[in-house]
Amino acid sequence: MSDHLPVLSGRTYRRLDTASKIGGLAFVAAALEVGPTTAAGIALVVIGATLATATVFIENQ
Repeated sequence: MSDHLPVLSGRTYRRLDTASKIGGLAFVAAALEVGPTTAAGIALVVIGATLATATVFIENQ
């Protein structure tokens, strides 16, 4: 891939990937509590989805 992307060890990548997925799930759950059709709910869903997919752009060794 690109030289500009961060590279993490396999163990660190797995931990970061798991943490980002759990964090994203928490934001989506909060959006369901608030109401997914409200402005706050939509914002929480977008933040959750972004956080859950954040590790897609990180390379691992």
